[in-house]
Order: sequence, then C-alpha cells, then structure tokens
Amino acid sequence: MGEDNSIFIGGKPFMNYVTGVVMQFTTKSATEVIVKARGKFISRAVDVVEVATKRFLEGTSTIKDIKIDSEEFTNKEGKQVRVSTIEIVLGKNS
Repeated sequence: MGEDNSIFIGGKPFMNYVTGVVMQFTTKSATEVIVKARGKFISRAVDVVEVATKRFLEGTSTIKDIKIDSEEFTNKEGKQVRVSTIEIVLGKNS
C-alpha cells in the first residue's frame, strides 16, 4: 500500500478530513486508509475516524489497528522536545 492512502491531521476544518477519509474509500476504492496525527491533533484524529466510520461509512469500514509512538526533534529555540504520534488504520469490510 502506498503513502497515497494516508491522511495527516492538522489545522484545516474538521469536515475536510472526514471527507478525505470517506473519499479514499468511495472514489479511490482504497482497502485501507491511515489517519496520522501528532501532538495536539491526536484527539482530532480520533474524532475524524469516529465520525467517518460511524456516520458516513457505517457498516462498511472498521478500525484495523492503532499505533502510538513519540518523535523527538529540535524546536525553534534549539531545545530537544518529544511529541506523541498516532496512526489509526481503517480497513474496508469484506
């Protein structure tokens, strides 16, 4: 599976991400969609997945896997910081 099926959650309007997830399954015929987020956007990623699977893709997709991790990087001030990450894998029901 290519990275084409990944949706990165950020600061855009909430429904843009829900629409993106639904479009991957409906128009691109994806069998899997990965929703990824870091830091403060993790809760938004969970909400996007819940709305997409329970309202728009009811009965047609399920959560296959959830991966949590953290990344370390240097911020603008030159300080090492850790940020939590999440990957939620949605799969099409057969």
